[in-house]
Amino acid sequence: MTRSSPTDPDAPPKSVTATVVEAVATHKNVDPVALEPPLHDVIDTDALETLFAPTRRGPRSGSVTFVYDDLQVTVDADGTVDVEELE
Repeated sequence: MTRSSPTDPDAPPKSVTATVVEAVATHKNVDPVALEPPLHDVIDTDALETLFAPTRRGPRSGSVTFVYDDLQVTVDADGTVDVEELE
């Protein structure tokens, strides 16, 4: 399993989409631009961003799990992305 999580709390936040792409690329040991199929062909990336966007009441909670190629990807509201092989 590959886990990607926010490392520098002072750095500007990365988009959820960028974090997922980096985590999957790291897991597959490939360049992020070489990922096939593109993430937006598998999941609505705008919806993913909206799902975890902060609200006036503060950060959101929860998680979403989806299949990307041969991987199960779980995105948590805290910015953590877990990538693991499907069984």
